[in-house]
Amino acid sequence: MYLAVKEVKPLRDYQLELTFENGEKRIFDMKPYLDKGIYKELKDENKFKTVRISFDSIEWCNQADIDPEFLYKKSVECVLQ
Repeated sequence: MYLAVKEVKPLRDYQLELTFENGEKRIFDMKPYLDKGIYKELKDENKFKTVRISFDSIEWCNQADIDPEFLYKKSVECVLQ
């Protein structure tokens, strides 16, 4: 299923709150990927917080990006408390 990311908000502990085009909010944990390739630079919290929407997905200031389908599959539903 292809769902575009419409909003992204960096959270503490290298997590992202994502809003998809169907209105669903999900949480994606970046920690498992911060030791890999271009994502290593995102260990710098200031760089991590530069995340923004790019086309239908997300991108950082160092041009690292992630496929929206991957984001959806690897994220968990955001439950309001």
